[in-house]
Amino acid sequence: MALTAGIVGLPNVGKSTLFNAITKAGAHAANYPFATIDPNVGIVNVPDERLHSISNIINPKEIVPTGFEFTDIAGLVKGASKGEGLGNQFLSHIREVDAIVHVVRCFEDGDVVHVDGNIDPIRDMETINTELIFADLDVVEKRLPKIEKKAKLKVDKDIEQEYLLLKKIYETLMDNLPIRSINFNDNEYKMIKHYGFLTLKPLIYVCNVSEDMIQNDESSVFVDQVFKRAKEENAKAITISAQIEAEMSELDDDEKQEYLESMGLYKSGLDALINESYELLNLRTFFTAGEKEVRAWTYKNGMTAKQCAGVIHSDFEKGFIRAETVSYNDLMTFGSMQKAKEAGKMRLEGKEYLVKDGDILLFRFNV
Repeated sequence: MALTAGIVGLPNVGKSTLFNAITKAGAHAANYPFATIDPNVGIVNVPDERLHSISNIINPKEIVPTGFEFTDIAGLVKGASKGEGLGNQFLSHIREVDAIVHVVRCFEDGDVVHVDGNIDPIRDMETINTELIFADLDVVEKRLPKIEKKAKLKVDKDIEQEYLLLKKIYETLMDNLPIRSINFNDNEYKMIKHYGFLTLKPLIYVCNVSEDMIQNDESSVFVDQVFKRAKEENAKAITISAQIEAEMSELDDDEKQEYLESMGLYKSGLDALINESYELLNLRTFFTAGEKEVRAWTYKNGMTAKQCAGVIHSDFEKGFIRAETVSYNDLMTFGSMQKAKEAGKMRLEGKEYLVKDGDILLFRFNV
């Protein structure tokens, strides 16, 4: 599934450094605004120890992890919603992503200039969020007058509900709050989904901190401010040193592990970001396993076996018959597919079966 998280933030907060570390794609990083103009896109493997555990049992010829797509979007500045700093172009790039990774600088460094002259994470967050809010307000203000008369006549229930919902969204935006801060029910969400609101997109704040803070396991007033604001906005937040992650991206797996251990860490910040972004979009993983390959596949939580078959190939979904299913935990418990089957742990599931995270599936189909 081609779902994408877009990396945004003010110029010189570490966006491209972080992107380079994630994808090793070599996006241009420079100490001046707009070093990134066209969005860079890269695919990163989703870390999942289960893939290797399954492979140790199956002994396939190939191991294929699932991937996740990140887009590095150029730095936004104040006035972007009115076209400042190539703002319209950048906002259009944000519209195309499914989730937002908002990098916030939480460290002092005299050698790295800040576009506003000093470090203030809340101000920086508000600069970006305000531009996204203005963009959403523009959408609402264009739509409301078109449906107001019909809504007040109460002749069309759907239009009336849409009008009331957009008024609620308008008031929220006017309070300088993102749309995601509203708790929508399923029907309300479906009603507004097609608008593509920027501040409705799931968001995670990345506190970009110094190497010393990571090594000494230190927090800071800056980081605390970001985490508090994230909670108020119904968003997530994590802490990363983009510079450390960029350095680690140049190491092989063994060297990377030694580096982590030397700092008393068990997991890299990038792995945490990838997993959090994956979770942010309500994504899950199922596996296929055979002598040729053991492979991880991404699906949206709540998808059926038939729909997951379509993730592999449209013919699988079209001619779906059944899915032979073993859970990851059962395979680990019994040590082989055959023993799991003998223990009655291999199930035959139909097209309506809701796939569970970690399921190992063999699809039977006929086209």
